[in-house]
Amino acid sequence: IGLGFVDHARDAFHVDGDVDAQGGASVGTGGSLVTLQYKVLDKSPGSRYPEPMASPRPLHDRALDNLRYIRQTMERAGSFTAVPGWGQIAVGTTALAAALVAARQRTPELWLATWLGAAIVALAIGGWTMVRKAYAVDDPILSGPGRRFWLSFLAPMAVGGLLTVVLYRASVWHALPGTWLLLYGTGFVTGGAFSVRVVPVMGLCFMIVGAAALLGPPAWGNWCLAAGFGGLHIVFGGIIARRYGG
Repeated sequence: IGLGFVDHARDAFHVDGDVDAQGGASVGTGGSLVTLQYKVLDKSPGSRYPEPMASPRPLHDRALDNLRYIRQTMERAGSFTAVPGWGQIAVGTTALAAALVAARQRTPELWLATWLGAAIVALAIGGWTMVRKAYAVDDPILSGPGRRFWLSFLAPMAVGGLLTVVLYRASVWHALPGTWLLLYGTGFVTGGAFSVRVVPVMGLCFMIVGAAALLGPPAWGNWCLAAGFGGLHIVFGGIIARRYGG
C-alpha cells in the first residue's frame, strides 16, 4: 500500500531539484510551477537595521526661529541704522566747547559766528562718521531707508537756515537758539521714522529744550544750546553706540 501511495504521489507531483532565489523549492503541479517559499533570518553584517535617527526639533521652535529671522530682516530693510553713536558724542563735545567760547563773546555777531563755525565742524564730523558706519553695516545712504531719512531730515534743516538769515536781519538774536533746537529736533523726529527707535526720541528731547529756549529768558539761549547740542548728543550718542554699534 505504501509503495503504491508513493508512486501515485510521483505521478501527481513532479519535483524539480531547483531552488529559487528566495530559498523556496519549485514544485510542478498539473504542468504549472508553484513556489514554496519560506522565510529565513539574514545574519549578514550588511543587512542590519540602521540606527534610529535623532528626533527633529519641534515644529513650533523652528517656526519661532523663522519668524524671528523674518522680523529682523524686515526691520533692517525698513530702517536706517547708520546713525553714528560715537559721532554724536564727538559732536556733543564740540558743542560744549562752542558754548563756552560763545558765552565770552561781546557782540551778537561774534556769538553767531562761533555757533555757525561749530555747526560746520559738527556737520563734517557727523557726515564722516555716518558714511563710515553706513559702509560698515552695509546700509546705503542714498537709497532705501537712508534716502527717506535724509529727505525727511534735511527739510527742517533748510528751513532753519532760512530762518537764521531772517532773524539775523531782524536782529532777533534771542530767538535763534530756540529756533535751531526746535527744527533740529523736528528733523530727527521726521527722519527717525525711518531709523531706530531712539532717534525720534532724541528729536523730541531736542524740541523740548528748544521750546524752553524760545519761551524762556534770552539769557537761557546759549546754555540751552549747550544742553541740547552738547548734552543730548552725548547721552543719546552713548545709547546708540551701546545698542546699535558705533
